[in-house]
Amino acid sequence: MIFLSAVSLPPENSVLDGCISEMAKGSAQALDALYERTRTAVFGLSLSLLKNFHDAEDVMQDAFVAVYVNAPAYVSEGKPLAWILTITRNLCYKKLGAAKRSEYLDGEEAERFFSEHAMSPGEIAENRFFIEECLNHLSAEERDVLILHAVAGMKFREAARFMEIPLSSALSKYHRAIKKIRSRYGSNVL
Repeated sequence: MIFLSAVSLPPENSVLDGCISEMAKGSAQALDALYERTRTAVFGLSLSLLKNFHDAEDVMQDAFVAVYVNAPAYVSEGKPLAWILTITRNLCYKKLGAAKRSEYLDGEEAERFFSEHAMSPGEIAENRFFIEECLNHLSAEERDVLILHAVAGMKFREAARFMEIPLSSALSKYHRAIKKIRSRYGSNVL
């Protein structure tokens, strides 16, 4: 089932807006469609902020419940993913509370994440250490913009708006992160 909006939006935005509109009417199918299209972005952001697989899963589930419950109040501005990710970010901050956690994925959590994303056991062991090492050598903002763009699939403009930084800063931080990773691990890495 495809949901289309009469508003002239980019195709994906109009589909997401249509899903939210149908959810406001109580459609569970629309929630399923929205979940399938946005779950990677929601989970990627949650994992980026919380640095804990289980907490990220919990927030992802809570975010979709909140989106469903708040769908009737949604006012389309052509940026449905930004609305969904704002809800996700707020839930992450709520989960973190006053305690700022800075640990990265532990071995078991990383293994579970990679196994759910169709990697072989050999690839899991090989990539887990590499990814943790890469992330450990980036600043928090570099890591966030890298994950928002590369994992969540956000455009740089969207990532910048979401992180509340100028577009030039988002581009600079992304390219700095890539440069750091390539200088440390070789130019064929990314």
